[in-house]
Amino acid sequence: MADEILRESDGKQGTHLTKSLLAVAFLASFGSSMLYGFNLAVVNSPAQYIKNFYNETLTESYNWIPDERHLTILYSVTVSIFAIGGMTGALLVGKLVTKFGRKGTLVRATVLVFIGGALMGFSRSCRMPAMVILGRFITGVHSGICLSVVPMYLGEIAPKSLRGFLGLVPSIHICLGVFIAQVLGLHELLGKEEYWPLLLSLIVFPTMIQLMLLPWFPESPRYLLIEKGNIHATIEALKWYRPKGNIQAEVDEMQEEQRSLSSIHTISVWGLLRDRCVRWQVITIMVLNIGMQLSGIDAIWFYTNDIFRDAGIPDLNIQYVTVGTGAIEVISGMLGCFTIERVGRRPLIIGGFLFMGICCAGITLSVLFQAQVAYMRYISVGCVVGIIAGFCIGPAGVPFLITAELFKQSHRPAAYTVAGVLNWMSNFTIGFIFPFLEMTMGPYCYLIFCTICLGVALYTIFVIPETKNKTFMEISQMFAEKNNILEEELTSNGYLKMAEMNGYGTHS
Repeated sequence: MADEILRESDGKQGTHLTKSLLAVAFLASFGSSMLYGFNLAVVNSPAQYIKNFYNETLTESYNWIPDERHLTILYSVTVSIFAIGGMTGALLVGKLVTKFGRKGTLVRATVLVFIGGALMGFSRSCRMPAMVILGRFITGVHSGICLSVVPMYLGEIAPKSLRGFLGLVPSIHICLGVFIAQVLGLHELLGKEEYWPLLLSLIVFPTMIQLMLLPWFPESPRYLLIEKGNIHATIEALKWYRPKGNIQAEVDEMQEEQRSLSSIHTISVWGLLRDRCVRWQVITIMVLNIGMQLSGIDAIWFYTNDIFRDAGIPDLNIQYVTVGTGAIEVISGMLGCFTIERVGRRPLIIGGFLFMGICCAGITLSVLFQAQVAYMRYISVGCVVGIIAGFCIGPAGVPFLITAELFKQSHRPAAYTVAGVLNWMSNFTIGFIFPFLEMTMGPYCYLIFCTICLGVALYTIFVIPETKNKTFMEISQMFAEKNNILEEELTSNGYLKMAEMNGYGTHS
């Protein structure tokens, strides 16, 4: 049966973007990645209203009037608890994707959004600040799961010539989520005191659409073949994604990867960290994921209004300037998505981090000389916009794509767990300490971000190879020399004795 399905192909390898590939990329990102971006920015506009709510309820319940420092700490917890939830979700990724698959995990994770959205939506009427914080934590768990699973899913269903394009679709949705949160947070829309719980709970609507449609899409073919050994489901899924292409080459490539694995079982995080065959791949995802968060972008997203206020922008104009930066994010994300298959991964990472580093240094200089030179405030705003644009072009999405590309099937879930935990841990660190860092160091705090950005760019230049149009096996071989691994060790570990099977992995 498998042979017959394969012979129905037209002989051309399926490397073109099909409607089904585009549909699943947008749907998976719409109800997951977009919510991550939305949750990053949604607390920015109603910040003062949330602080007032905490002040009122603490006074009512405990007859205690907190000072500004206590309110700042509570608000910082509200902002950063999202990252704690994300880190928790990232820790669950390996087990979830192994048990339920990539698509199955995304579908099951939607329940978290409904719980978190309900808690935040009813927090004001219940007069319970803890509901806001708990709701942020639960939605963070959802984002922590999906931020790893979506690029893993898309990376496995995409042909190698489209992995870059599809891999950056989630980053466009992250930028779109940020922009939507900024627009809806305008005072003319939901940026009023009585509407902030509704603004925080709007995340349930995209998730509802995803829950209704995503179950109809096939599971990852690589998961079906390499981990489940279901050749028929694999071929059906490939034909669904490549209706007019020849899937023979992809089946062969998957089976080559399967034969190279020492075990078809997913390895643990500890096993990943101990495996010398992927030592430099692990270091690479650590550098990229820590670097993308410690670049200062989360400080920009979480505290945009405060940064513009410190730069001297009038309060009435801040919300419109913020929305303008959101529009630039979306445009920059699309630019990166449509150029990655032309220029490759490395130029986007290097260029993005270098540009961000320059802009971080620019913010420091503009704030220092703002009193002497009137137009310096506009340079400060321009540097903020530059950081956002540089981030969205490459660093926003390429690290997640690279994580999928650098590891074979058995190592991929553990790699996403490591990358996700470090990403979210760094996210939490910046979200919580930035207000205090800014109070202590003033504009000099951006020089820390500048140093980190330049360091990641240099690491990329000297260590990370270009992975464009390479199979997962080819990428592993590119790192073999750095890891001091012989090519024979990569291709002969745990040979699965396919002689007893026919060419497609089924028993003769």
